[in-house]
Amino acid sequence: MAAVSISSSPITQVSQHAPVNTSLQPQLLTRLLLDLRGRRFSVDRETIMNLPESVLLCLFPNGLVLSRQSQAFSDGGENEEDDEVYGVDFDPECFAYVLDFFRNASDTFYGTNTSPGLFAAQQHLLDGSPSDFGPSVSQNPLLTKQAIIVLREELEYFAIPPKEGRALTDEHGTANQALLDIKHKCGQNVMEKRNIFTALQRNVHKENNIAEQHLIDMLCMSGFNRDDEWGFRAMEPSRCCISSIALVLLKTGIVHHPPGQNGERPVTIDYNQMATAQKLLLFWRKPARKCWWDGLEVDLAVPGEPSIPVKLWARRVWTLELSLV
Repeated sequence: MAAVSISSSPITQVSQHAPVNTSLQPQLLTRLLLDLRGRRFSVDRETIMNLPESVLLCLFPNGLVLSRQSQAFSDGGENEEDDEVYGVDFDPECFAYVLDFFRNASDTFYGTNTSPGLFAAQQHLLDGSPSDFGPSVSQNPLLTKQAIIVLREELEYFAIPPKEGRALTDEHGTANQALLDIKHKCGQNVMEKRNIFTALQRNVHKENNIAEQHLIDMLCMSGFNRDDEWGFRAMEPSRCCISSIALVLLKTGIVHHPPGQNGERPVTIDYNQMATAQKLLLFWRKPARKCWWDGLEVDLAVPGEPSIPVKLWARRVWTLELSLV
């Protein structure tokens, strides 16, 4: 059988260094235009990447691609990114609350064009001895980043109306108006209970759950107060569900004192508080979840009317994580 020369081979005739069509390479988006239930937000890529993991999962449950897959269909215009709108089923007021909190926290820590931030005053802490924070001070992100505790609650409630009442369902399981009214009033009743730890503390007393008490104590040592309320709380449309979120700055133990006579601002460290804060690093990019059932009996009667007792069951799901910006 005659050998085939390399020059005549149909395989080797194809150039091994074919030019790459750069127009088909992914192009990173610098900003995203999001449509949250009719309200639009223009957010830069870095801000999106700094958001809590649990919030990103709610915004983009199927994942988010931060680049154009191809420029083959672009017209090369300067504002072509503005034409790509991502529809997101998320409460716009909640999103605005998160954006504002993270922006203010970042400005306070890193400073702005008109005022220096806390980071500039504590940079000398990076020169501390290795024994202060373990093997290496430079490996402690709490010295170089602003830490934010993120606590979210997804609450689904189920109302059990009185048997002798007019709240019923038809043969197809569709609720009548009386039952819908009871569900709405139950939701409003739960909405008004804005204290963060009341329900969990009630469960601690009922079940004598030491782990849950330790969770409350840890959060209150790290930035929360026992009488704190949710920063944002709202009912989801067309659902018996209430979404809540609270954001607080992590207490790292780094204390910035008022300026002295020479204008310098001394910075000291509470090492016990820093040790407590470092425990929260376990939740950095690793959200932890807790679920429990909470039973209540509420009276939906208005003043002057007969009592309307309704049994209310709530399934609460807490998500705890730490964000660094």
